[in-house]
Amino acid sequence: MNEIKLIIADDHELFRNGLAELLRKHEDIKVVKSVGDGLQFMELIKNQFEADIVLLDITMPNMDGFQVLKELKAANSAIKPIVISMHNDGNYIAKCAKMGAYGYLLKNTDEAELILAVRSVNSGKKYFSAEISEKMINFMSTQSISEDILSNKETEVLGLISKGLTTKEIAAKLFVSSRTIETHRANILKKLEVKNTAELIKKATKMNLI
Repeated sequence: MNEIKLIIADDHELFRNGLAELLRKHEDIKVVKSVGDGLQFMELIKNQFEADIVLLDITMPNMDGFQVLKELKAANSAIKPIVISMHNDGNYIAKCAKMGAYGYLLKNTDEAELILAVRSVNSGKKYFSAEISEKMINFMSTQSISEDILSNKETEVLGLISKGLTTKEIAAKLFVSSRTIETHRANILKKLEVKNTAELIKKATKMNLI
């Protein structure tokens, strides 16, 4: 039986130790190294350290998980990264998948799912649970729709709202009536499903509309 050689990269020592203890119960998995940040991990890679998988946290000092994913991809490393994070935001998940993560687990995942993910990824498959996949798909579908969810005129009005211009100022700038701008504003709020300007700016920024 081939052992799966695994590195844990996380800045919380207690979490690293707990994870190592849990994985130790499985004969086919061997934790070969445990590091506290991305820089320490990349040092191992530069020294040709042998491993099959890295369990990678996103939020780490010195070099975060995103940077590690980027460097791993650039180095064409054979080590397969599985992100293990407390962030369950679709944006994080999609970004990690795009940057080469083979799997994405939440830190509250159970032992059975962790082991399944490690074994699946080691066999060359990608592992994203149903819950994680749904969050990623929801985020990505919002992003693709967002590009043309607003008309050109609404996008123009949104840009001016984001700069802090009043309805009257926007109307003067676009040579239309204040009532026309109010109509555009109401349509933008409705399309983006928000109630006020603060929520509008927040959501439009998240959707890369401004």
